Parts: sequence; structure tokens; C-alpha cells
Amino acid sequence: MSKVTVAKFGGTSVADAEAMRRCAAIVTQTANTRVVVLSASSGVTNLLVDLARGTLSAAEQEIHLKKLKTIQDNILSELGNPSLLRETMDGILKEIADMARQATQNSDAALEDRLVAQGELMSTRLFTEMMNQLGHKAVWFDVRKIMRTDSRFGRATPAIEAIHNLAQQDMAPLLKDHIVITQGFIGANADGQTTTLGRGGSDFSAALLAEALGVDELEIWTDVPGIYTTDPRLVKEAHPIPEITFSEAAEMATFGAKVLHPATLQPAVRKGIPVFVGSSKEPSAGGTWVRDTTESSPLFRAVTLRRNQILLTLHSPNMLHACGFLAQVFSILAKHGISVDLITTSEVSVAITLDQTGSSSTGRSVLHDGVLDELNAFCKVKVENDLALVALIGNRMSEVNGVGTQVFDAVSEHNVRMICYGASTHNLCFLVPESDASLVVQKLHQRLLGK
Repeated sequence: MSKVTVAKFGGTSVADAEAMRRCAAIVTQTANTRVVVLSASSGVTNLLVDLARGTLSAAEQEIHLKKLKTIQDNILSELGNPSLLRETMDGILKEIADMARQATQNSDAALEDRLVAQGELMSTRLFTEMMNQLGHKAVWFDVRKIMRTDSRFGRATPAIEAIHNLAQQDMAPLLKDHIVITQGFIGANADGQTTTLGRGGSDFSAALLAEALGVDELEIWTDVPGIYTTDPRLVKEAHPIPEITFSEAAEMATFGAKVLHPATLQPAVRKGIPVFVGSSKEPSAGGTWVRDTTESSPLFRAVTLRRNQILLTLHSPNMLHACGFLAQVFSILAKHGISVDLITTSEVSVAITLDQTGSSSTGRSVLHDGVLDELNAFCKVKVENDLALVALIGNRMSEVNGVGTQVFDAVSEHNVRMICYGASTHNLCFLVPESDASLVVQKLHQRLLGK
């Protein structure tokens, strides 16, 4: 084959039969799309997460299970209720019910991943049937055969070399004669246990498969036509960006842009694979290309917002002229799988920010008692919530005079915390009170990015 594309569709893109038909039309408009990666149908993962936590009453469980069945049955009905697929889907729903009951007795991270993964297994079964009914030669593929990860359930780390070898062995031979339909978000460890890559991990899955297969392009189809200068739900003047560099897009994703999962671009960057972001609802509306280089490199490209941030301040007189304090802090955080965003230090204290929006598939808190107990053993700990992280994304920002003046003049009426600037030429970021976040973004966009 000459040119191969991997296409990923998010939950809203496969929410129902009509949405799936739009995806099928996108997939088949060119012969290049040979791998299709799907999320669970919209709303399904949230229902599964609730069941996996094991905290629902029997009545609440039953309501959730009925909602899941309704979503699947509506699509099955549009497909004519094929008997073999109906039997498969009923089996999955029964397995979900069994695992949900087990979770109320003794839930653990491995069980949670097995349960939450069922959403992608269902959506891909349904979409494969639709593609075949439309006359296309599609084959369902269990991505757990090749998406090898470690055993960190809820936020597993992929084994890049193993994925490459397995994809070349088991998936690549299918591409010549089939469109391969497979799952995002999920994988398996060396023992065959189901794992997940964390919320939003379907984008990451697609990029990992694109890298492993050595394809020419990666398409991310979502519910908006490309990457915007900011969230259009917050700022009506926000506009799509025709093209953007990998570096800028990675900064946007890291600091809150919802279109891309933060880790998505890493495999694409490693292989130099162009990424297209478009709307499955409006494929003709165009979208955004993410590439190594772009024709324009504006000082300000976008403004992003990430809510629900934690400011953790650690104070100890022993820091003064001492070595190893930060090493000890980061060792504890690393032990618990917690990554740090912003950091500032003084002589006797260090302040860091943590993303509380959900680091694992089930959205459990990143800062639990075990972490706090270890930190409290050698320093005074202060935890502040109800904060939001705002980031200006652009080019050469730390090299141009007056950037700070422009940014902070625009938000002079608001309390700004934890300013981080200069570590990257592509961003300037800071914390603001959650209650001010939307207004801060609106002011920055109007002053710096308004057309």
C-alpha cells in the first residue's frame, strides 16, 4: 500500500447509529484509512466508571445498567438486530453486571480497568457491523493483543517496542485487504490483564498505533472543527487555527485544550506523522493540521484553561542551604505516580501545582492521605483548591520585550498566583481563582488574540 491513515473517533462521534454513519462516510471517502480507533459511545464510560467504583446501591446499579443497555440497543435496532451481534452484546452487558456486583464487594484497580474497558469493546463491535452492512470489508480487532503496557492500572504506561513488534506481526498484515476497527484507551499487561491509559487515552492509543505501523497521517475526529484559539464555549470570538506546530499543540494539550490528549503527540513527533483534527459532524468545515513547521509563528497563538488545580506548598526550615529536599519531595510524588506542573521555590518553601482533573481512568483524587502522610513527616504541608491554570501559548515569548506587560495588563484586576515563564519559549502560565477563570480567559483572548 502507498499511503496509510489511522483515524480516531471520539465518544460523541459514535454516540448513536446516525453519528456512526457519519464516521463511516469519513472513513470510506478515501482508500487510505485502514485503521479506525474508537472511543466508547458518549456517556458510556461515565456510567462504567460509576459502576466500577462499587459505591452504588443495587437500585442505582440497575439504573446504570439499563442506561447502558438502552444506548447499545438503540444502535443494534438501527442495524437490524443481527442475531450474532445481539448475542455478543448481551454477553458483554451480562459481564458488566457481574463485575459491577463484584465491585460492590471488593473493588480494586484491575477490576476497575476490566469494567471500564467494556465501552470500547462494545462501540467497536457495533461499528464493525455497520461498516460491513454498508459493503466495506471491515474486521474487528482486539487492541489488547498488541497494546502492551505495564501493570499500573488506571494509567498504564505503554511498552513502545513491544507495541511496534506486535502491531507489525498481528495488525499490519490485515491492512491490505481490510479496514481494521479497534479500541482506544485500553491495553493489556504481559499477563494479559486489561489495563487503561487514563481518561482521554484513545487519542494516545491512536498515535501509538500510527507510530507502530509507520503510517503517513493520523486523523483525530471530534465534535469541533479543529483546534481553536481558546474554548469557544467560553469565548464566542474564538476561531479555529488552520495549522500549528507540534510544540505549540503539545503545550496547548498539556495546559488544558480538550481537543487532544496531552500525550497524543509524543508518538507522532517521534515519527514526524502529521496530525489532522476535524469535526465528524462537519467534516467539510476543515480543521487543524499539526506539523513539524508552519508558515506563520505568531507571538500569541492561543489561551488555554485547566480547572480544578491544586496548589501544594511545602515549608521546612531545613531547606535553608540544604541539599536533597526537592529530591525527597519528588521521590514521594513519583512513588505515587503524581506529576508536577508548575514549581516555584524560596529559601524555606516550595510551591507546586497538581492537576486534579483525574489522573486515572476512574478519576480518583491524585492527592490522597498516603501522599500527605509521607510529606507531613518531614515538612509542613498546605493544600489549596479551587484554582485554575491559565496558559498563553505562542512563539519566542520569553525572547520578546513587553510580553509580560501585555499579559498582566489584561488581567490586572485579578489575583494572579504561581507565574511560570521562561522554561519554554512557547508558554507563559499562572494560577487564578477558579471563580475568575472564565473572565481571565475572555480578557486575554480579547486583548491578545482578537481578530
